[in-house]
Amino acid sequence: MVHLFRPSSSHWKRAVLEPLLLQTSPAALFSTATAAAASPSYHLLSLLKQCSNLKHLHQTHCFMLSRGLDQDNILLSRFIEACSSLGFSHYSHSIFTHKTRPDIYLYNTIIKALSNPELATEAILLYNRILASDLRFDTYSLPFVLKAVVRLLAIHVGRQIHCQAIGTGLVSDIHVVTALIQMYSSCGCVSEARQLFDGVCFRDVAFWNAMVAGYAKVGDVDNARHLFERMPERNVISWTAVIAGYAQMDRPNEAITMFRRMQLEEVEPDEIAMLAALSACAHLGALELGEWIHNYIDKHGLSKIVPLNNALIDMYAKCGKIEKALEVFKNMEHKSVITWTSMIDGLALHGLGREALEMFSCMERNRIKPNEITFVAILSACCHVGLVEMGRWYFKCMGTKYGIKPKIQHYGCMIDLLGRAGFLQEAQKLVRGMPFEANAPIWGSLLAAARIHGDAELGKRALQHLIKVEPHNSGNYTLLSNIYATQSKWNEAGMVRKVMRDTGVKKMPGGSCIEVNNRVHEFVAGDKLHPQSERIFEVLCKINLQSKIAMYVQMEHVEMLESNKESGYISTSICA
Repeated sequence: MVHLFRPSSSHWKRAVLEPLLLQTSPAALFSTATAAAASPSYHLLSLLKQCSNLKHLHQTHCFMLSRGLDQDNILLSRFIEACSSLGFSHYSHSIFTHKTRPDIYLYNTIIKALSNPELATEAILLYNRILASDLRFDTYSLPFVLKAVVRLLAIHVGRQIHCQAIGTGLVSDIHVVTALIQMYSSCGCVSEARQLFDGVCFRDVAFWNAMVAGYAKVGDVDNARHLFERMPERNVISWTAVIAGYAQMDRPNEAITMFRRMQLEEVEPDEIAMLAALSACAHLGALELGEWIHNYIDKHGLSKIVPLNNALIDMYAKCGKIEKALEVFKNMEHKSVITWTSMIDGLALHGLGREALEMFSCMERNRIKPNEITFVAILSACCHVGLVEMGRWYFKCMGTKYGIKPKIQHYGCMIDLLGRAGFLQEAQKLVRGMPFEANAPIWGSLLAAARIHGDAELGKRALQHLIKVEPHNSGNYTLLSNIYATQSKWNEAGMVRKVMRDTGVKKMPGGSCIEVNNRVHEFVAGDKLHPQSERIFEVLCKINLQSKIAMYVQMEHVEMLESNKESGYISTSICA
């Protein structure tokens, strides 16, 4: 609790103001005194612009108290905004609690400042104080408090605020109804949001965006796209909502298509649009588009934005350009834990497990604390190169050294590592002892390990569990059938295939994609839907014919060599 004192208090001057003034240089004091004499409120606003830490805020607050500026609700609101922008919302709340007669403007400012996950409950309580006082909330009060409702996903509170908006007539305000749509969508009640949307005649672009983003947020990208196409006017937020929605729902082709369309319509992408597009590029291996986005970032001076660089590292690593990923990483001035984790994960993906572990050591030397995702990347790195002992050590020290409780993903990595290395009994023991119910990836890892090491019994048990959690995955049946086939257990292999047919499980066709001329083409085995499929199959037939001819020539060459060996004569041209 911060205790506030009145300007007339000698105790306040001695205990608070004098020590702070002593920390200020004489030149600064002279400058402050001169400017303050001219206009204290003007100088206060200038000070607020220069505040960058809590000490600056304390000094500025003392400046306000000594001149009675804290009694001005507008100036106090500006101070609260400054506290909030620097992340000191607790301090702003403490100051507000000592204010005797706040007006609605000051209430709105503090509710907005507190509408973050940590203090959202306090924001709602302050909103209730407005109702208990003689004040009347306005069109700013409701959107601000609804943000706090979204943070808490408190749909019941949101519905009460909606009723109050109807009772006061504020529901007719476009900003209020937009905030209500955002609240209902964020809480998963998109149908209620749509009812509000359909009931409004006048719709600005922000209103449309709220509904499009609402559909995208709940995963209904098709309705989001349908509404997007109906928009009379669009801005970058409209495009970003749809692109991010496609990327979120693992539909990268549509995300990239929309991003390209946005380019054609000469809409400048924002940070979120580029993040979504880079995620789609990473998923599809669309290197050319990823490189275009990288050039755009450099050209527009966005290379210092850490999340964009993190996405570039991930994109280059997944597109097979680990050197470019390292180049982006090394050029970054500021690196977050996500930056280091992305680089470790990229190295592990390329089979560079030891380099990934060295990167982790470098991360520790830079005093960056790893998180749970970092350890997924580390254990994956150990798995890629079979470093069983190192994997065991990192899995153990997660809790003992870093205080991170292993989650099911970490257990999955360890089980995969042990299974690949042939420690099948230890892997099964870990499955039995973990505080979670094994999921499909874990049983899939055991099934794959059984395939590698020819353990039919383990494969059978793993498949029994997999049938319960993902009964239509044909790959699981195929793996067990192959285990039996390698052991010449043809009856058992046939039984697995029979079970697969009897239960209606169909083998999923394989698929692939390729980027040509900055466009991603996706193919599925047996599919002839591509507009150039005839030409593609014609080329494939030629390649197939050439391969057969080459194979025939090679076989003749080998037979000739073996014949010459038997006769004791080897041609010098062959040796050469």
